[in-house]
Amino acid sequence: MEQLIGVGLYTPAEAGRLLHVSPAKISRWLRGHDRRGVRYDSLWAPQVELGDGKVYLGFRDLMEVRIADKFIGYGVSPQRIRAAIRLAREVLREDRPLSTDRFRTDGRDIFLRVVEKDEQGEERERLLNLFRRQYEFKQIIEPLLKTIDFDDRGAPLQWWPLGKRGHIVVDPARSFGQPIDSVTSVPTAVLAAAGRQESLATAARIYEVPPAAIQRAMQFEAQMGLRAAV
Repeated sequence: MEQLIGVGLYTPAEAGRLLHVSPAKISRWLRGHDRRGVRYDSLWAPQVELGDGKVYLGFRDLMEVRIADKFIGYGVSPQRIRAAIRLAREVLREDRPLSTDRFRTDGRDIFLRVVEKDEQGEERERLLNLFRRQYEFKQIIEPLLKTIDFDDRGAPLQWWPLGKRGHIVVDPARSFGQPIDSVTSVPTAVLAAAGRQESLATAARIYEVPPAAIQRAMQFEAQMGLRAAV
């Protein structure tokens, strides 16, 4: 399991619960599938391969799925997504470019922000148009990016599913990427289970956390359960 530290580990069911995306759909995107005699390749290769023939996701895969699902939900075909990923990968030299912060939009088209050096060695910014159809990408992408912390290279570090005020964070460097309470660093599933079995005060005393942390975790896990049931 040491190789998974800082990577995260999710089954399609766990990823689907967090993202409100069908686990079957996630599996198709990452494994590829056949339909009416036609083979459709995976959108990208998953970060995690445990050698048991099953599909697993890392944290970067989780963030890629968020963006891909939004694009596809607004009518962009998986084939176009696959082509855009291939182009962006070549330009950015990133295996998972969808989850970076390099996307820009004018409200109609979506662009990739590329920094290049000219003949004099001076850097200049160029916008590469990935899609030419008329979509309101500004409304699609920007809210998703606001809940992610990025590193200096534009790669996602951690995700705040409810925003930072919600105090729930998904961080691949902690608890293998399972949702945790950001104040106490205890997994929300653990705190929520304690809260269901004990009173808030007793559960808080057992785990040495504020009662508010138990309450946050219970509310978050309940929301995830409702999503999974839809």
